[in-house]
Amino acid sequence: MKELARPHRLAPGARVAVVATSGPVPEERLQAGLDVLRGWDLDPVTGAHVLDRHPQFGYLAGSDADRAADLQNAWCDPNVDAVLAARGGYGAQRIIDLLDWDAMRAAGPKVFVGFSDLTVLHEAFATRLGLATLYGPMAAGADFVKNARAQEHLRATLFAPETVRTIASRGTALVPGRARGVTLGGCLCLLAAELGTPHARPSARGGLLCLEDVGEETYRLDRYLTQLLRAGWLEGVRGVLLGSWEDCAGYAELRPLLADRLAALGVPVAENVGFGHGEGALTIPFGVTAELDADAGTLTLDEPALR
Repeated sequence: MKELARPHRLAPGARVAVVATSGPVPEERLQAGLDVLRGWDLDPVTGAHVLDRHPQFGYLAGSDADRAADLQNAWCDPNVDAVLAARGGYGAQRIIDLLDWDAMRAAGPKVFVGFSDLTVLHEAFATRLGLATLYGPMAAGADFVKNARAQEHLRATLFAPETVRTIASRGTALVPGRARGVTLGGCLCLLAAELGTPHARPSARGGLLCLEDVGEETYRLDRYLTQLLRAGWLEGVRGVLLGSWEDCAGYAELRPLLADRLAALGVPVAENVGFGHGEGALTIPFGVTAELDADAGTLTLDEPALR
């Protein structure tokens, strides 16, 4: 697994586009998120369809074609320095193959931020554009709007990434040890759903794999992990970082399952690292070389997430 191209950091006055790639966006939270971005001296603009609702499927923010067009237009706009997802939910998978990846590649690298359902876009940006991305809070997300820790960690990553070269967790080691590799990952159920799709990453070999999820029964998490194991996708992974498991079973129930499915990999596994759907989520760069120290609960990047 190779390190990916890092986009440039943001500066005051940078224009950032907020787009809805997945679920419908609450207008009040969107406006609050835009106010946060303005407070950072950024110039936020929104996609034309950011507040749309799909006429038939209420879990989608407008039609697939319109959501794809908003993302592509923002990415290909030379005046836009970063693209932030408004929220997750579901729907990013439906637009992947509607995007003109050649045009997006020609537009050059820029910052992309999102998490949860945006996992499939992180994977696509890695495999189709060779671009490092940020797995972090979204502009209309409750955590981004209300939580100072989530806001400040994302802000530091965007403006002064050298100040967050080491990401420290409050967790412990499920499996002790140290490992080096290239970061990747996201929402467990979506990584499992990507298997076999066009341009999907063939495996996590050489990577430090970040896993988290939300609202899943324990047996479903078991199924996703088992699917990745049976498909050989986890062969050669260097280490694993476990984030939040919001609205899943209590961690006392999940921990034995995670140990059962992951310990046999023979690599360090850090738990409760603090990214994902939990309160005060940290921003994790994907596509960069880093060292995991599971005992200390730290992820140290070789270079800042952004140039």
